[in-house]
Amino acid sequence: MAAPLKIELYTDVICPWCAIGSHRLDKVLAERFEGLSVEIQHHPVLLMPDTPREGRDVAAYFTQRFGKFDAASFYERPEAEARRSGLGLDLARQPRIANTIAAHTLIRGARPLGTEHRLAVALGLTHFVEIRDIADPEVLADIGAAHGFDRAQALALVRSEAELAKTLAEAQAASARGISGVPHFIFGGGIAIAGGQSEDALAEAITAALAAQGVEERAG
Repeated sequence: MAAPLKIELYTDVICPWCAIGSHRLDKVLAERFEGLSVEIQHHPVLLMPDTPREGRDVAAYFTQRFGKFDAASFYERPEAEARRSGLGLDLARQPRIANTIAAHTLIRGARPLGTEHRLAVALGLTHFVEIRDIADPEVLADIGAAHGFDRAQALALVRSEAELAKTLAEAQAASARGISGVPHFIFGGGIAIAGGQSEDALAEAITAALAAQGVEERAG
């Protein structure tokens, strides 16, 4: 039996393209590689590392940065791309940019529980669809409890300064490797693609990674 295909994802929870990318990856695996054994591992990227723990206002931030902020035009493309893959996003409903260090810490903690990828996807939907504060330890504990954590265990993890420091160090290591555009996918340890990739592009990368491992499997 072939070893699972390792898929590494560098993402940030506040990135809509990361939510779209994770959704497309799951869709491609389910529809075109049914039965393929995969190991999906997430790595933290902090797009806005200076975001305070209480977060910041989206409109105020982008107005200050660009001189204006029009939500309809700003979100038009990612929302359209999400719809193309069957994911409904109304990004203007989320008025806050969240600090994501604690959320990434929870994702890392879910790895030995076998729920890492599902939890990461749930965090993105919690932020963009449920409009909850993913920097709030209580919210994170709720999500953790639904993905294999004891609630008290999840709370302790996301409140631990030592664990948060580990997450920050991982994010800094990713930055030092030159990984800044997200989502960033690495298939089989060697096939890397980044950004808002189509389902076809993801399928082609998976096929190439399988071929590199000597696995004769093609997208359906």
